[in-house]
Amino acid sequence: MHTGAAGAEPGETEARTSGGRTRIHVVSDVHGNVRDLATAGDGADALICLGDLVMFLDYADHSHGIFPDLFGTANADRLVELRTARRFAEAGEFGRALWAELGEAPGPAVERAVRGQYTELFAAFPTPTYATYGNVDLPTLWPEFARPGTTVLDGERVEIAGRVFGFVGGGLRTPMRTPFEISDEEYAAKIEALGEVDVLCTHIPPEIPELVYDTVARRFERGSRALLAAIRKTRPRYSLFGHVHQPLARRVRIGPTECVNVGHFASTGRPWALEW
Repeated sequence: MHTGAAGAEPGETEARTSGGRTRIHVVSDVHGNVRDLATAGDGADALICLGDLVMFLDYADHSHGIFPDLFGTANADRLVELRTARRFAEAGEFGRALWAELGEAPGPAVERAVRGQYTELFAAFPTPTYATYGNVDLPTLWPEFARPGTTVLDGERVEIAGRVFGFVGGGLRTPMRTPFEISDEEYAAKIEALGEVDVLCTHIPPEIPELVYDTVARRFERGSRALLAAIRKTRPRYSLFGHVHQPLARRVRIGPTECVNVGHFASTGRPWALEW
């Protein structure tokens, strides 16, 4: 199997087991929570991270994130107001005006801020960690920060203690235009490439209303129909994901598959545990 290991020697990122049991901790939507990430692997044989390491703008605390650091909390308040009202064209115009006033191109400024966050976040990962990208991540930077012991996977499989885990990162295209959004066709191809696995690990959920509706934002996020079709076809034991911070339902069963939103780690600081 191709594991996409980032700087790891063979066997270096294999999960350890003790007493015949394996315990895996799973996190998603870390959004800058370095403090809790540093202990997320405590008591586990491995950590899985389903992406969204970056904190661009905290919708609960508008003073927290790259955007308010650059433009201030008042402007962050306004951006959240426009996005929550689904006035995406106005939000885009508002953002472009702020960047013009700042006098710096968005790309370099955001990349500098993301690099600062990634330096701390990747250093907090325990060994072994298996990670995939979220929709707000910058995948091109990950090889620079992923240390030995961290395996980055996207459209790839890895065996952990006798079970096969498949990983697909990123999100689907939306009016929000977050950094790592791809077409439905590209996403479906990555899901198809996994084949049959025991555990499907993705950033976004399958396209099921209860799983994609955010009760606080009061909107449907984008889920994947290709992922839902793969669950029905290949019948994995688990489908694990994040992305929707306050879902209507955190668990839904599809046939034998338990579909689980592992939680908004930025706010809870608690990993979800899988044990066998």
